[in-house]
Amino acid sequence: MQRILRAGALAAAGLLVAQAAQAGTVTVLTSFPKELTTAYQKAFEAKNPGIKIEILNKNTTAAIAYVRELPEGQRPDIMWASAPDAFEVLARNKLLQAAPDTKNPAAPAKIGNYPLNDPQGLYYGQALAGYGIMWNTRYLQANKLPAPREWADLTRPEYFGHVAISSPSRSGTTQLTVETILQGEGWDKGWAQLLAMMGNAAAVTDRSFAVPDGVNNGQYGIGIVIDFFGLAGKYSGFPVDFAYPAMTAVVPANIALIAGGKNTDEAKKFMAFSMSTEGQQLLFDPKISRLPILPYSSLKAPAGYPVPQDVAKRAKVQFDADLSENRYQVVTSLFDQMVTFRLKELQAATRAIHDADKALKAKPNPKGAELLAQARSLAYTSLVGEANVKNEEFLALFRKNRRDVEVSKQLTGLEQMWATKARENYERARGLAQQAQGMAK
Repeated sequence: MQRILRAGALAAAGLLVAQAAQAGTVTVLTSFPKELTTAYQKAFEAKNPGIKIEILNKNTTAAIAYVRELPEGQRPDIMWASAPDAFEVLARNKLLQAAPDTKNPAAPAKIGNYPLNDPQGLYYGQALAGYGIMWNTRYLQANKLPAPREWADLTRPEYFGHVAISSPSRSGTTQLTVETILQGEGWDKGWAQLLAMMGNAAAVTDRSFAVPDGVNNGQYGIGIVIDFFGLAGKYSGFPVDFAYPAMTAVVPANIALIAGGKNTDEAKKFMAFSMSTEGQQLLFDPKISRLPILPYSSLKAPAGYPVPQDVAKRAKVQFDADLSENRYQVVTSLFDQMVTFRLKELQAATRAIHDADKALKAKPNPKGAELLAQARSLAYTSLVGEANVKNEEFLALFRKNRRDVEVSKQLTGLEQMWATKARENYERARGLAQQAQGMAK
């Protein structure tokens, strides 16, 4: 009996130890790179030796699905990512919990005209980010290319084969960049510009990290990136530079408490630390290079470091997170069917368009100019019109669960139609451009 009692006591003690260990672990679900997460993990654990930070890295789309699938009590504690519309999705599904006591009162209420924190108080700006263009200075010099400053520059023929981007369906930061262009230029004009830019693309990568890594090492000359990728390369000593186009936006990268997480109290401490002066100062680490939410008067910023409020004043886009969230699935799916999965065909059409344009400038021909205009229209027109993305029934289809057989059948059929139509359009555009070039001889 004594042995049984001792065994029971030991088992109970072991259970308490396990529970205590679990209570001291905060699981952070994030799309951020390890350079950032490791810095915060080490700094926080050094200040709070009783709490362990566990980093669970997933891209934004996968992170949302992961939280949705887990029952209450088994979910991660914190969501930490760049995409504001991702937090809107979680909020709409009642998967976030307010944590107003974690906010830093020294932070401004807005960045430009954009609220720093969720008006409903469910997620909070922890850093700031804008979207732009990075380039490898040695690569451009070797290829005798000027540094691009605006999105429209990337449609020019001299940049053919020199541009890289990641797929917005796999990268939350790229989705925000694409959405910024669409909001700034308008749906139809924005897609025309995006498709012309993508015709010059050398690659569409699976992960956002692959683009800055490729520009840093000279694999690609130019990358379409969120600012911290370009700034991190620059301040870490790579031969790269970065510019914000006029058509950009500055929005918060957010942090939030997940409803039904395991360790709410400890999670709040980490959130508060990330927004504190000490936590904000970490953003200036060359490997991180993000824009802080706190005024520079309370921090030690490197010389020449971009000032978020100044960038926001110059930015021409007032980003609408609700609009972005409502059409998120349509934009990412359409991009994949027209660009990611049809890049070779789009490249071929674009090369033919550039060649015809050059030939017709040297020897003008009215009929050739007409054929070239038709080729551009075919190659650079979205397969989904603006009226469709204002149709709630159309948008709702893309928000339905793909595990439903009927929904999956509808969406798959629609996407296959887009893919087929895109291929046909690009092949016709290439043929028309080649005819136009022939008329200039």
